[in-house]
Amino acid sequence: MKLRYTAAWVGLTAATIVATSACGSEGAKDAAETADKAATKAVDKADTIMAALTRATDRTEELGSAEVRTTTDLGTGEPIAMDGTYSWGDGYALDVEMDTEAAQMQALTDSPTVRTLFVDGAYYYDIDPQPSGPLQGKEWMKIDGSAVFGESGAAAFSGGGGGGSPADSMKGLKYASDVDDLGKENVNGKPTTHYRAVLDEKDLGKFQEALGGEDSLLNSGAGGGSITMDIWVGDKDLPVRLKQEFGAMTVTMDFDRFGATKDIVAPPADQTGDLTDEVKAQQQG
Repeated sequence: MKLRYTAAWVGLTAATIVATSACGSEGAKDAAETADKAATKAVDKADTIMAALTRATDRTEELGSAEVRTTTDLGTGEPIAMDGTYSWGDGYALDVEMDTEAAQMQALTDSPTVRTLFVDGAYYYDIDPQPSGPLQGKEWMKIDGSAVFGESGAAAFSGGGGGGSPADSMKGLKYASDVDDLGKENVNGKPTTHYRAVLDEKDLGKFQEALGGEDSLLNSGAGGGSITMDIWVGDKDLPVRLKQEFGAMTVTMDFDRFGATKDIVAPPADQTGDLTDEVKAQQQG
């Protein structure tokens, strides 16, 4: 595992400094023993952290849904807050309310918040019926995931595996090039242990595939070369908060309740106007 080799390398690098300052054969022997102990300690610590993160990932995946408060900061203006249900037990889906002004959707609705669904690989936005065009008389606007994540990315978020879910993101932790235990913290009134992991883009599996396609709208915002993931794990091995930073974008998820959430279904087709082609045409210039 890449993590194991990296942790050992850190320990050996520190021990090398001791070795170069040691004198005589006895000093060399002590330095060698120090190097071995440092490497073993680094690996053991990393393994302990990974065991805790693996338990949290497994528990999150097992429960399949949660009530979540999410804030997305694109680094270009007011962060977008989204509160509602995320589901990943039978394909990735969400049903949230987001701030209309922060999402810059005032032209489509007079409501202060926009109900937003992601289900069956597409986004649906609850809007006011428009006087003309593809949204004329429609209650919902649809944009297929391929217009947001690219064709390959959309495939990663669809199907029965829950791709793109919090649990799916957490699975990438096992590929982290660096992990740390930052100690005990209280988050949202709950005692937690704060962990941090740095993930290389090439190791992110489905999540990176969704971010990295050349045809992805998110591609320009995720060009930081790595993802830093902070996770606060509470009792019952469940995450209380998950924060991901990639490029200029920061996404923070606060988990209020796991399991037993409502089913998420697409709106009726006759109430929906599809803007997928228009969005793709804008991308192409």
